[in-house]
Amino acid sequence: MHNAQDNAPSKTTGRHIIFGGDGFVGRYIARDLLARGETVIIADKNKSDMPIYQHARYIKVDVRNADEVKSVGLQKGDMVYNMAARLLMPPVKRKDRYDAFFPVHVDGTRNILNAMVDAGCDRLVQFSTDMVYGRSIMPPPIPTTHPKDPIDAYGQSKKACEDVCEEYREKGINISIFRPRMVMGPGRLGLLANLFKLVKAGLPVPTIGSGANRYQFVSVFDCASFAIQAGDEGCPNGAWNLGSVNNPSTRDVLKALIRHAGSKSTVIPTPAFAVKAVLGTLDALDMTLLTREQYAIADEDYVVDVEDLREAFGRVPSGSDEEMILETWDCWLENPDPKHLQSLFVTTPEWEAFAGPSSKTPSTKPAPAADNDAGQDPARNMAQAVSTS
Repeated sequence: MHNAQDNAPSKTTGRHIIFGGDGFVGRYIARDLLARGETVIIADKNKSDMPIYQHARYIKVDVRNADEVKSVGLQKGDMVYNMAARLLMPPVKRKDRYDAFFPVHVDGTRNILNAMVDAGCDRLVQFSTDMVYGRSIMPPPIPTTHPKDPIDAYGQSKKACEDVCEEYREKGINISIFRPRMVMGPGRLGLLANLFKLVKAGLPVPTIGSGANRYQFVSVFDCASFAIQAGDEGCPNGAWNLGSVNNPSTRDVLKALIRHAGSKSTVIPTPAFAVKAVLGTLDALDMTLLTREQYAIADEDYVVDVEDLREAFGRVPSGSDEEMILETWDCWLENPDPKHLQSLFVTTPEWEAFAGPSSKTPSTKPAPAADNDAGQDPARNMAQAVSTS
């Protein structure tokens, strides 16, 4: 879907600036750009122990601070990616949500765009979330034209972020927006750890509702490759969903995981209304286990439409939901240390050819796999159903 007429992008400098580049998706954007010989600058609050920093420049930046954003020194022709985000996990208490999400997603985006205007930059890849849609009011799959009516502060802040992007398109900046479902891959964990612990122990695995509904994952590697492709193509103005195709039910995904793990666990349905009532009460009491955005659609058949990616980019995301959760499980078993898992870095032959064998870190092989940054997360909901009982 194209929301505005594309502007002719300026000549590239060959520099790629990744705000939030130390995050889960950002690290693989950096990896693949470096491997093809690009100049990469990572602007982030954090700097983990990953081999990308042997080849990329790091600048400590909090996007909420306009002066720090300006300190990056953007130049006309730079390619800019905004991956900076405040994640949903750990859960944020209701009274703190506006302050947690809006300064990063709205003020931070505006700071980046203001710096781009000042420097004459005119290409941005912006990651948003499927949570901008809220509850689906039409049968799945959900198109990008679906009304945006987010349920809570995270999605509301991302919708406001998209509104800011629309404003700056009118100032001549080409902005490609991606709305991923639950991003999966080696190193991705969050509340999946609770699910995996249940499976490893052979304990029952509950679903919110019957588990017949579909959720949807997207590989971190697909997220990175679409971001890079959008940049290569001049950042066409538009918004696109990112998610897998041919989605099985939540129950079938869990059963596949249990079989793969050789576990004695069984999938147990629960009454969705009762579980949601408990989670809602806890949230109201500031004893939040999950926010409304995470549990409200836990039993809904929620799949986004990705077919318009074929017209814009000639392809759709690869890999199945089952493959992605199994890959994440295998990675978790091999890397039990949370600190190591958080900074896990998966190499490719292209990266090793560029950086040499010493660039390898212990990890699983690269494969289709999904922070969300974004996306409503079934495993979070399943795992937390146990926590509330």
